Amino acid sequence: MHHVPLARWLRGYGLFAALCLLWLLSTFSALWFDSLLAWVSGLLYVAYDTCLIGYVAWQTRNLQAEAVTPLTNTDGPVLGLVVPARNEAAVLAATLDPLLAQMRPGDTLLMVDDGSTDGTRALLASHYGVVRDGYGLATSSRHAPLQVLFKPNSGKADSLNLGWQHLRAPVIVTIDADTRLADDALDGFRVAFAAEPQLAAACGILRPTGAGGWQARLFETFQRFEYLRAFLSRAAWMRSDALLLVSGAFAAYRRDVLDSIGGFDPQCLVEDYELIHRLHRHAHDRGLDWRVRVLSAPRATTDAPADIPAFLRQRRRWFAGFLQTQFAYRQMHGQARYGSVGRLMLPVKAVDTLQPVFGLTAFVLLVLFVTGGARVAPLVLTVIVSKLVIDFSYHLWAVHRYHRWLGLAMPPRLWASAALATVAEPFSFQLLRHVGAAWGWWQILTGRRDWAPQRRVIIATEPITKGASNEPIAP
Repeated sequence: MHHVPLARWLRGYGLFAALCLLWLLSTFSALWFDSLLAWVSGLLYVAYDTCLIGYVAWQTRNLQAEAVTPLTNTDGPVLGLVVPARNEAAVLAATLDPLLAQMRPGDTLLMVDDGSTDGTRALLASHYGVVRDGYGLATSSRHAPLQVLFKPNSGKADSLNLGWQHLRAPVIVTIDADTRLADDALDGFRVAFAAEPQLAAACGILRPTGAGGWQARLFETFQRFEYLRAFLSRAAWMRSDALLLVSGAFAAYRRDVLDSIGGFDPQCLVEDYELIHRLHRHAHDRGLDWRVRVLSAPRATTDAPADIPAFLRQRRRWFAGFLQTQFAYRQMHGQARYGSVGRLMLPVKAVDTLQPVFGLTAFVLLVLFVTGGARVAPLVLTVIVSKLVIDFSYHLWAVHRYHRWLGLAMPPRLWASAALATVAEPFSFQLLRHVGAAWGWWQILTGRRDWAPQRRVIIATEPITKGASNEPIAP
């Protein structure tokens, strides 16, 4: 029988076990105390979240946009663009047309059709002159840089791997089929990779968009501020050399880096997140000075869930993949040899695995205290009000700092929507995120996987022009 050394087990699972024990103790504290200690789960949740936003605020207090020098047609590296798609006929043209408009000599745009069963083939034939029976590679008769690889359904990561391995360009850009680029988005990647030889991977700025009725507009409002804060957070961790995520919906990688680490993992639900963990591990193990960045110049919009079921499905998959990755790289937690990633970022992410559980527990206890008239209820409400004041101040500051970072004017009407979203989020959108995360835990236990989109809306096809109005291309 194989025995795992205690030290190795503790390094891999000790932090997770301690967090589970802490959650159990904090939950049962409601039975043991009638003071504020009865709400320990909420106090821990509030304290942890406050520390995180304090860290992000400090790290991004003087954040500046990177300078982008105008390029000629021969400046910067040649790009190979990969667009994996499965049943995306409704949004495909809105994605491919802006990409084709930004292509330069030598660039290639490869769409990988992952066994679509909708009208994708008909759209490609009528709109782009791409015709092929069965599987294999086809070239557009109307757009020389456009190629389409038709293949049986095997998942997004496999589609990405087939795509980048087919291309010879030194920089590979991955773009989701529902992501629409701003006019000069690709130039932002060209400049960054030309200027920094150590740059291994980078992502641009994404703004979520939706179409539909009041529910879609409400979800878009919450998500745009969520994305805004998320990209500030990425900038903060980047400045600590501990960035662990570049959004695969709009990201760029050096091809030789992908080749060195073996590309994307087909077994992971969040292949973009897992890849950066592997990239950091590979670089530190071999003494390579690879950098991972979030860039403010490349910008795009992406389709966002427009209702509760779609949102929960998305967050279920994201969190399940997050859990997969955390447990897969558990041996890196707390290891100084992996720099800030091992010492700082991965322990933080270990806490994040149970943060939604603490949040839901705190909310349930709050409801029980208030409806049951518990003596501790006023104290708990005082803590919540104090936390709302902190969050309100931070979120308004974050909106301002984000626009300064991107060099955008702050639309006056955005202040009001930011304020309303901040007050309402803890009791609505944030709870839905936690429910989606809990569902992600269940998905991990049951082993169900599905990356195919399940959208009900169609992205508008009007062109995106960066800086053309007071409305920012992102948040």
